[in-house]
Amino acid sequence: MGGQVRRHRLSWAAAACFGGLAIGRLTGADRCRAVGAPAAALLPFTPQAAAAAWIAALLARDRRARAITVLAAATMTAAVVPRTIARPQPLAAGPILRVLTANLLVGRAAAEPLVELAGRTGADVLFVQELDEEAAIGLARAGLGDQFPYLISDVGTEAERGNGIYAKYPLRMCGPVLPTSSVQPIVTLAFPSMPVRLVSVHMWTPKRPCARSGVSLWRDDLDVLAAMPVPAGPAGPADPPSIVAGDFNSTLDHGEFRRLLRRGLVDAARETGRGLVPTWSPAPWWPLGLLAIDHILVDRRCAVLDTSVHRLPGTDHRAVFARLRLPEPSQPPAPRASL
Repeated sequence: MGGQVRRHRLSWAAAACFGGLAIGRLTGADRCRAVGAPAAALLPFTPQAAAAAWIAALLARDRRARAITVLAAATMTAAVVPRTIARPQPLAAGPILRVLTANLLVGRAAAEPLVELAGRTGADVLFVQELDEEAAIGLARAGLGDQFPYLISDVGTEAERGNGIYAKYPLRMCGPVLPTSSVQPIVTLAFPSMPVRLVSVHMWTPKRPCARSGVSLWRDDLDVLAAMPVPAGPAGPADPPSIVAGDFNSTLDHGEFRRLLRRGLVDAARETGRGLVPTWSPAPWWPLGLLAIDHILVDRRCAVLDTSVHRLPGTDHRAVFARLRLPEPSQPPAPRASL
């Protein structure tokens, strides 16, 4: 009798946990100041929680608890599955731009594999995060400068916040001076046929469920990025298409991140049906990825042709690659389905 009671209690405990997470995902609980700290840390695990909820529903002994767990599992699954379905792309007719982004784990990523990956993918632009001076020298020695003769970076004394943009074509600084080190550099790429605005980002992480300060910094960073103007009309020399790439420390299960995408950007991996492919693992040696927190966000006028994720020795992040077709200068924005 006692064992049966314990099983019923476990069923209700599972129902409460999964039900709470499903409600948090539906309501975008990470945007709420009262519960934002734990929600921001837990919501990225919605795909794993959806799978676990289905298993818990099968094992539940109480019928009402099982029903609640099934409803929670279905809710989370409905939020997750669309990321595996490729979306129709706009009929962009401009040139093709190849973009690669990688977090170097404070410069610990091996330089040669990254240089080889950049050459193999034919990347025109390489975004790097956690770039320090030693890593920049190592990349130069490995021959990265032969592929990308142009570089703008903000490498300084705080190595974990250093970003850089390498390119095959000339770069120049542009954009406003923003009140955060997480959104920089902002540059214009002199790409053939049209300029392209590039933004490198490395957001603060909301990884500690009870650390309000970290979540506040993360939320403030996303607010700053969301406030940046994204072209909504025809692309032209004064209004180029935008590409924002890097380590967002955010997934599509964060309400704050989805709000950013509603400002006129689309997630390249989501557009190709690869929105669940993880880009981060707990350690460089960890065999499986866990969360998709590295992104290439593109102007909605661009067509995303394909994306891929690649392991790099020495870092806990995967490199993310996207092949894009830019819009013609007179092309208006195309409507996209909401998240």
